[in-house]
Amino acid sequence: MIQYKRVKEFQVEQIRRLFESVNWYSGKQPEKLQLAFQNSTRVISAWDGEELVGLIRGMDDGIWQANIDCLLVHPKMQGQGIASELIRQLLQEYEDFLYIYVVPDEKKNVSFYEKHGFKVMDEGTPLLIKGTVWEA
Repeated sequence: MIQYKRVKEFQVEQIRRLFESVNWYSGKQPEKLQLAFQNSTRVISAWDGEELVGLIRGMDDGIWQANIDCLLVHPKMQGQGIASELIRQLLQEYEDFLYIYVVPDEKKNVSFYEKHGFKVMDEGTPLLIKGTVWEA
C-alpha cells in the first residue's frame, strides 16, 4: 500500500534512484536535489515501504501564487494513480491561492494536467535560460 508523506529530508541515494528511473538529467546531481527539496515550500512523497516511488514539489509565496514542479513516479509504479494522488493532495493545500502554475517539461504531459483542472493559457509562453537537457 502506498503511503503519502510530507517530508523534505531524503537520502541522496533515494533521490538519485527515483530521478534516474525516469531519465531526468537532474538525477546526476542528487546532492543538489537533496538541498533543493529541503529548501522547497511543499513536498509530498509517495512510498512503497521504504522505497521512494513518487514525488511532487510546490514552490509558493504562502498566499498568492504557487508553481508545481518535479512531479515524477517510478516507471514500475506508474499507472496506479500515484501521480494523480500527489497532485490532488498538493492542489488541496493550494486551494486558497489565486494562481497555480505548472509548466510540463514534455508536451505529452499536458493532457494529464488538464484532467486535473489546468487549462492551457491563451497567452504566454514558458521561457528557459538554463537547464536544458543538452547542457553538460
